[in-house]
Amino acid sequence: MLKKPKGLSEASAVSVTLDELISLSQPAAGLKLLKSTARALQSGQYLANFKGRGMEFDETRLYTPGDDVRSLDWRVTARTGKAHTKLFREERERPIFLSVDFRSTMFFATRGMFKSAMAARLAGLLAWSAQRHGDRLGGQLFSEAGSMEFKPDHGHGSVLRFLKQIASRGRPPAGERSVKAFEDVLVRLPKHAKPGSMVFVISDFRDLNQTGEAALGRLSKRCDMVLIMISDPLEQRLPSGLHCYGNGRRDLVLDATRQTLSEYAEKFQHREEKLRSLARRHDMRFVTASTTEQPLDVLRRGMRRQGKVV
Repeated sequence: MLKKPKGLSEASAVSVTLDELISLSQPAAGLKLLKSTARALQSGQYLANFKGRGMEFDETRLYTPGDDVRSLDWRVTARTGKAHTKLFREERERPIFLSVDFRSTMFFATRGMFKSAMAARLAGLLAWSAQRHGDRLGGQLFSEAGSMEFKPDHGHGSVLRFLKQIASRGRPPAGERSVKAFEDVLVRLPKHAKPGSMVFVISDFRDLNQTGEAALGRLSKRCDMVLIMISDPLEQRLPSGLHCYGNGRRDLVLDATRQTLSEYAEKFQHREEKLRSLARRHDMRFVTASTTEQPLDVLRRGMRRQGKVV
């Protein structure tokens, strides 16, 4: 039986409604994503240098000596017979891109709230924070059933569309668990997150393999990355003695010996440390979140630390 925190109903511990996600706008008001990327409201310019450059086409003009030949507009050049150069302008906002895991492994908890409910609330807070700071919000919601992407856009409406889709994912996807689902979505992620974006991946990171790690590493070269790993206390450490667990379809009876307890804890620690090491190698920020924590506390703790790996 799920041990829910005080003040949280049984339904809220399992899923999140659109009304609740909308209500997160107020607590998100004081949330700063990262001190290193803070900027004055409506200034549209980040104080810190960030990876990659978000560039938009502006105009074409005649080529002049010294122009980068890689920026030649070959179509206009061919049409006019004179060399022309494409001019670009740097995008003034930093896109915030939220990749949120709703695979079957996320619909689990023994204490607090489901990992999926934690992910939904974290994404809601980040979405409202991005909107309040004038950033464009984009995202990716994925499960074994497929992936849905949202192109970064401004405004209240873009946040509501994103949150509406999050709220609709209150149940685990039908069918069997797919180990390859996580790999596929991480390989797709660089195609949707523009250079210079701040990308949050909110997941339990189960089934992360070398292909997925490589995709995250490549993306970190042109985007600022934040990995938020969600876990339940039972995933971290098994209680001793005889216990019965179920998921509605099947039950498991476990008699944990001292050796079993030790091996189980070491396996989780190894998985967490592997992800922490990946973040450290690629200069990504790593944040842990337990199902027993308050989502706002997780983000405040994770975003205020000066070091990337927290």
